[in-house]
Amino acid sequence: MAITSIKTGSSFTNLTKYDSFLAGNTAFNPSSYESIASSSPTSGSTVTLSSIPSTYKHLQLRVFALTAANGGLFYLRLNGDSGTNYTRHLLSGDGSSASAIGGTGQDYIQMSNAFSDDTYGFSMIIDIHDYASTSKYKTVRLLTGQDRNGAGTMTLRSGLWLDTSAISSLSVTTDFSTFKSGTSIALYGIKGA
Repeated sequence: MAITSIKTGSSFTNLTKYDSFLAGNTAFNPSSYESIASSSPTSGSTVTLSSIPSTYKHLQLRVFALTAANGGLFYLRLNGDSGTNYTRHLLSGDGSSASAIGGTGQDYIQMSNAFSDDTYGFSMIIDIHDYASTSKYKTVRLLTGQDRNGAGTMTLRSGLWLDTSAISSLSVTTDFSTFKSGTSIALYGIKGA
């Protein structure tokens, strides 16, 4: 039998009432993630986060983007590299169909499909593995999605930057429109074991 309520005067004594779901415990803030930089652009089409320290194992970029008009896409460039040094893969679904594509010789890592606007933002979580290594290419994993009142998409992407340089800056760009108020771009460092 489940307990549905505990009332004053019941056989339970010395009960403490908590106003928080944490029930007397302190909030758990994983120390594995540390904030490095953030931006809340209200205009412009590119946000660059630079001077990234090399003291973490991996990076995580969290983006919620709103743009002034429909269309375009979001893309990621590392260390300002606009050469054809990127590859990409994606699996995408919208509830009724699925698609998959890949590409080599790209000049960016695609972060999203086209559909952000000032009503429906686009959410993205991007993991950049071993970003400080100088002996391997950099792998990027992206989980992106958007709900457009029942007509949204969810996409799992990956990208590769064909360069062994340590990553010290990254840029998020929308190629069709400009960022609007409500956009949030935050970079976190992930500590190693």
